[in-house]
Formats: sequence, C-alpha cells, structure tokens
Amino acid sequence: MKIKWLRIDSRLIHGQVANNWVNHVGAGTIIAANDSAAKDDLRKTLLLQVAPGRTKSYVMSIDKTARCYKNPSYDNLEVLLVVENPTDVLRLIDAGVEVTQVNVGGITFKEGMTLISEAVSVSPEDVEAFKELDKRGVKLTLQQLPNTGASDFMNRLKSKKLI
Repeated sequence: MKIKWLRIDSRLIHGQVANNWVNHVGAGTIIAANDSAAKDDLRKTLLLQVAPGRTKSYVMSIDKTARCYKNPSYDNLEVLLVVENPTDVLRLIDAGVEVTQVNVGGITFKEGMTLISEAVSVSPEDVEAFKELDKRGVKLTLQQLPNTGASDFMNRLKSKKLI
C-alpha cells in the first residue's frame, strides 16, 4: 500500500477530504482508520456515503489498516489515509506502517482542549502524542485545505506555549 497522504481529521471522511484532498494527492482509495468508527455500523455507513463514487472507500480498525498495509496484495493501492487523532498515527507506526509526514487538518474542539487554529484543537494527550511523533522524525504540517498554506505544526504548538 502506498500512502499518498496521511491526514488527522476528527471528522474522518467529509467534503474536504472527499472532494479536495483525494483529488489533490491523486489517491484512488480513501481509508478512514479508526476503531470506534469501524465498530459503529451507522457511522461507517454515513462516512462511506460521503466518499466520491469514483473513489474506493473503507472504514477499518487501526489493526486491520496495518495488516492491509503489510499485505503484498495491496502494494499498488494508492491511499489517502485519514485518522481521528495523533494517537492513532502512533498506533499505526507501532504496528509497522511507515509514516514520514502527517497533515493535521481538523480536530474538533471539546472541553479541556486548546484551540490552536481555526480548525484544530488539541488535548494534553494529543500534545504528548505529537511530541512523540516529532521525536520519531515524523514531519507534522498544519493545513486545512490544499489551496491554503501549510505551516509547521510543532512551531504552532510552541507559539501557543503547549510545548
């Protein structure tokens, strides 16, 4: 499996991913890798309905995504991979998925989180996971849409005095 783009977006598959990012990166497949969505038939159905008809789309657990990544049958599959949070990225890496770059595009605000951009909020647990990703050499960029500028995510955390 060739991961053309890995994006953190708590909404997983939605308009920005289905219409903008998949075309921008040239992926023929979208995989939403998330344990809770994979177990929730209604949520899975809704996520798959949003995906464009010309693009194969799947909602899978983190473990199943890692197994598919390592399966030689899927070597030519070009994927836009979407996860809900940075901990899921760490779990993918720990399961053997090679990750060198992550686009942080949207994490919905909840109580106890810090807003760091118009579309991204982080919890203390997220910050720790991002620090670990950075420590492992993963390049983290903040970018909501393909036509907006990308910025260094760790610099954003520093500017907000979160690290």
